[in-house]
Amino acid sequence: MKNDRNFFNCSRCPAYCCSYPHIVVTKADLKRLAKHFGMTPDQAEKKLTKQGPEKGQRALRHKSDETYGTICRFIDSETRNCTIYHARPKICREYPGSRRCGYYDFLSFERSALDDPDHIATTYNK
Repeated sequence: MKNDRNFFNCSRCPAYCCSYPHIVVTKADLKRLAKHFGMTPDQAEKKLTKQGPEKGQRALRHKSDETYGTICRFIDSETRNCTIYHARPKICREYPGSRRCGYYDFLSFERSALDDPDHIATTYNK
């Protein structure tokens, strides 16, 4: 019997994966985003993305964020939810790529150890 149970709960996470500096988008992602916003794929590329880590690659633009410094521009800063969930890129749809999310495991441990269900474990770039 196959076990499809995931060992993480995105609704209890402060959108850590959305703070990755390069959330890469494909041509299909650009088409989906363009349709969502009622624009052409070229307009979506110019308005919604920036140069990715590799030549010719595109990544979603970021905005300032109190928790992580910067985060995907499509995260609602109050709810920490994706505002384009149904149009989100493939990489977001497939994350974390397995049944476990390492950050969620770490966050759950920190919250339990500190007896603080709202603790947010952030990355430190010092």
